[in-house]
Amino acid sequence: MSSSQFIDLFRGWPAQSLLPVSVLQEASREFLADADRATEALLYGPASGETSLKEALTTYLTQFYSSPWTKPSRLTVTAGASAGLANILQVYTDPGYTKNVIMVTPTYFLAARIFEDNGFVGRLKGVPEDEEGLDIGRLRALLAVAEMEGPPKGPRTKRPLGGQKLYRYIIYCVPTFANPSGKVMSLRRRQQLVDLARVHDALIITDDVYDMLHWNPSFPGKAVMPRLVDIDHAFDGGVASHFGHVVSNGTFSKLLGPGLRTGWTESTAQFARGLSRCGSLSSGGSPSQFTAAIIAEALTSGSLQAHLEDVLLPSYRGRAISAVKAVNEYLVPHGAVLDAEDPEFQSEQEDQKEQPAIKGGYFLYVHLPQELDASKFVATVAREEHVSVAKGEIFEVSRNEKKAVSHSLRICFAWEEDEDTIVEGIRRLGSVLESMMAET
Repeated sequence: MSSSQFIDLFRGWPAQSLLPVSVLQEASREFLADADRATEALLYGPASGETSLKEALTTYLTQFYSSPWTKPSRLTVTAGASAGLANILQVYTDPGYTKNVIMVTPTYFLAARIFEDNGFVGRLKGVPEDEEGLDIGRLRALLAVAEMEGPPKGPRTKRPLGGQKLYRYIIYCVPTFANPSGKVMSLRRRQQLVDLARVHDALIITDDVYDMLHWNPSFPGKAVMPRLVDIDHAFDGGVASHFGHVVSNGTFSKLLGPGLRTGWTESTAQFARGLSRCGSLSSGGSPSQFTAAIIAEALTSGSLQAHLEDVLLPSYRGRAISAVKAVNEYLVPHGAVLDAEDPEFQSEQEDQKEQPAIKGGYFLYVHLPQELDASKFVATVAREEHVSVAKGEIFEVSRNEKKAVSHSLRICFAWEEDEDTIVEGIRRLGSVLESMMAET
């Protein structure tokens, strides 16, 4: 490989070779062979989403999450996780009532603009992670201070919908294989978070977009952790209101392809009904109506599940193993630390040389030595070694707060086409790290 070849360890997309063109071709053929179904899918659909996809999702999610309470009435179809997040904020928040948006930090950086577009500029608060996920003590303290500050200043800005509820706070997180840190929130912390949300009338929005992308042999074909929406359903007597305090935001972007722009939410049935009443859905009907019907065909036939098990998981597992080994070989000797090495998911039978603790998602999160600034490091790597990697600074919630992310990097192992390229990219990072440390 030429040393001038550009290597992209920044882009959080699936590699093009992993996109299931043949799966979608076959599903499309089967679906289009029924002219009546195809015609119906080309019309406006029900605002809550394509019925066949909600039914297929119910079967799949019930099996994967062991959640017998999952029903079509609890689901809505979205135009992907980002559109789902925007839809939730349109219906269940009002800047004149909802006080703050609280985001785990480091956070998925592109989510912040979606919150700001819904009226929360200057009202995003960051809560750091600890070894169990979101730091519940810091969150509890932040909420206590917010309660003493009184209600937001200014009038409500939205006309109420029938059967709508507004939440006083929004809490946003990626509980499983977090972006960027790769952490998995513990079961205890998930329960604590749901309990705290009930006390403070908060809505927890979870981006559960990487849950299916795990290769942990201890949980074959099952989730490594229950979703927070499942905990809200079953924990301590069940949901505290008909609306609940958690909504799960899912997507097919990581399973089939981001260009499909199709996802789903799961919540209580009352919450789901509220989502379907917003203006954009009343006007436009079901998001991704035609695409959703084709995805339903792939789910019902089992071809989507086969692609996940036979193509995606083996590929991402191999990439993760190679990437972790490369980090340990090229970065750790020069003072870097690999995050999310979680012993909770280590099996006694596993060969630790072949089974890294990073067992899901798209990313590795690396802390550089404190003497180095990640922004300077990333710029040097791009200029001298032609490698793109994400600097920790972009994952901050508030630029006014000094955080450890200024010394951190996110490495994506999903986009580049082969393991050797990923390893070479990390080797180049190591070369720059060695040089920069020698100069300190």
